[in-house]
Amino acid sequence: MRIAADWLTDADVRRIMAMFADAGHRAWFVGGCVRNAVIGAGATDVDITTDALPERVLALAGAAGLRAVPTGIDHGTVTLVAGGRPHEVTTLRRDVETRGRHATVAFGTSLEQDAARRDFTMNALYATGAGEVLDPLGLGLDDLRAGRVRFIGDAGARIAEDYLRILRFFRFHAWYGDPEGGIDAEGLAACAGGLDGIALLSRERIGAEMRKLLAAPDPAPAVGAMAASGVLLRVLPGAGVQTLAVLVHVEGAAGLAPDWLRRLAALGGEGAADALRLSRAEARRLARLRDAMAGGLDAAGTGYRLGATDATDALALRAAMAGREIAPGALQAAAEGAMRVFPLRAHDLPPDLHGARIGAALARAEAQWITEGFTPDRDALLAWLAGAGAKPDRSG
Repeated sequence: MRIAADWLTDADVRRIMAMFADAGHRAWFVGGCVRNAVIGAGATDVDITTDALPERVLALAGAAGLRAVPTGIDHGTVTLVAGGRPHEVTTLRRDVETRGRHATVAFGTSLEQDAARRDFTMNALYATGAGEVLDPLGLGLDDLRAGRVRFIGDAGARIAEDYLRILRFFRFHAWYGDPEGGIDAEGLAACAGGLDGIALLSRERIGAEMRKLLAAPDPAPAVGAMAASGVLLRVLPGAGVQTLAVLVHVEGAAGLAPDWLRRLAALGGEGAADALRLSRAEARRLARLRDAMAGGLDAAGTGYRLGATDATDALALRAAMAGREIAPGALQAAAEGAMRVFPLRAHDLPPDLHGARIGAALARAEAQWITEGFTPDRDALLAWLAGAGAKPDRSG
């Protein structure tokens, strides 16, 4: 079959492919860009494999006026920068010895050997410069079309080469698996058998995979399989999938785009910010959402406290916890609440208030203002404070 994709005719990509052809070398597109083109999805990265050795790639790039970065030259990878964009070019390889993430490789000329060292059958697809798809193992196209995420060869051996493949297995199932067909039993058993290897992974790598998984259209079945295999417990102790599954439905009913952090809040669990190496901003947002899930304020008050975006997330999470959809009008109320401006300032308060008493008085007045539906004005709030908490007089 032949694929059609914008990147196939991209001038910078064609320039790289022509560089190899003009020098008498062969080159193919490989991996995700081919896989996605087969199913009509877009690609963010265009990876290339070639029979040219890494040193030869560097020399050809220099002669062609392309910037070359030896990002992984020991393993055959050179990044060529064309049009300001990076393109990874890797020499065809075969494994000689693997030790977790550290493998001894030999360079070769065989697509079959190169394909055999990859993770999943659907990732062992190649394409010529003209877009003709090659499936050296004879498994990738059928599995991709059927939504079967399968390891190449022995699943346990593939996982032992790199334990991150456990998380990649669930992530790929979330994005490319057939939800009706279920998850591959051999792969699931191998993931369960390799649980101890997760402890060898960096938190940065685990966090990157979980972000991608939770951003899938519906990650709940894959996360459910993670829980059943024991993987979820190793990654996020105490996490549960029930609220996540309901949240996906809530999002769809409300027309909300997938948001991995909102979904992480739904999973719960202990120490997520540290376990997944969240940034400070991500950790703060996660904490806000988890606090807001407990409720306490109506939709408008939530909008005022959190802003429209986080309030929308909080309302979706509350609805999911209650097993229902977001109440009609709640999102609009939150948006309106986010636009409210508290009418009282420190300089409005009586001059006999000092230090912490100023902040405490403002906090009490603000809480009352929210409770009263944002209706008391400055004078009414001052009167309420002067009355030691009496209901503000709004008659004037």
